[in-house]
Amino acid sequence: MKLTTVTNVSVDGVMQGLGLADEDRRGGFERGGWALLLVDEETMEYLGGVYGRADAFLFGRRTYEIFAASWGAMADPDDNPVGAALHARPKYVVSTTLTAPGWAGTTVLSGDPVAAVRELKERMPGELQVHGSGQLVRRLAEEGLIDEMILLTYPVIVGQGTRLFPADGPDSALELVESRATPGGVTVQVYRPAGRPRYATEVPDRTS
Repeated sequence: MKLTTVTNVSVDGVMQGLGLADEDRRGGFERGGWALLLVDEETMEYLGGVYGRADAFLFGRRTYEIFAASWGAMADPDDNPVGAALHARPKYVVSTTLTAPGWAGTTVLSGDPVAAVRELKERMPGELQVHGSGQLVRRLAEEGLIDEMILLTYPVIVGQGTRLFPADGPDSALELVESRATPGGVTVQVYRPAGRPRYATEVPDRTS
């Protein structure tokens, strides 16, 4: 099974509180809602296609609860391609404390998340998507379990909040396989891991 992460970030890499102002105030974060008004029609169309191709979804607990309270509470999810996909496909949530998820089709992975994800990748066909879930994405990246990474970068510098990647972490080279920009200024980059980065040890000779 192919594992794809889908992350909305600001130009300075913030992924916290992109939806509504009070969505995630951890750490005294006061600048929530920075992405929602920048989502244009082309961005939604692209995301609808991404969600629609998923065979299953994987979340960390916090992102799962945000999604369950919004997409999971829709009266007519079939009217929206994102909502329709989320309701129709299996959902897995990594949590040691969640015992009774209210969203139909949800399975809680309460053990070792790395082992659980490895087992899913080996057992299931198709594509497993991780949306948001920064802590989980960082762990999966450390373990080399990500096959494709989609970044949607919004034209804003938030200046505070949790960023996708920590200041100190593992390094990775990436292969850019797709890039586009929407009329509203959202850029989409699709990457695949490409091993370790190369580091220059001397200035290259540009004269020959």
